[in-house]
Amino acid sequence: MKALLKLAPAAVALAFAGNALADSAAGTWKTIDDETRQAKALVQITENPGGVLTGRIVKLFANPAAVCDKCDGDRKGKPVEGMTILWGLKKAGNDAWEDGKILDPKKGSVYSAKMKLAEGGKKLEVRGFMGVSLLGRTQTWERQ
Repeated sequence: MKALLKLAPAAVALAFAGNALADSAAGTWKTIDDETRQAKALVQITENPGGVLTGRIVKLFANPAAVCDKCDGDRKGKPVEGMTILWGLKKAGNDAWEDGKILDPKKGSVYSAKMKLAEGGKKLEVRGFMGVSLLGRTQTWERQ
């Protein structure tokens, strides 16, 4: 019985940690290519003290030496690995963020972005769109 009482605080801490994970998009996510269905990249999402999310590519699987040839401005010709591709996302409910931007390095285009957690925080539905959110596409990223 004493052993169980000693383990109780650890069990409670693990339960809360699981809930925190399910409520946060911060962490590392594997992106999946829309066409090939293969793993494309790992994106590290961080949250600043104000709760705004930013994401950068920390690993490219197929072509780690890729550069953003079609990007404009400071990103033009820069390595995609290490590049910030997601920024400005603000909390919009328990498991959703909106009002951000996302860069498609392959096209060099920046789109409006929103996202929400799915499957208890194991997946992240990331939507990039132009104008209204009906005109765009959604990718499902997997937590790593």
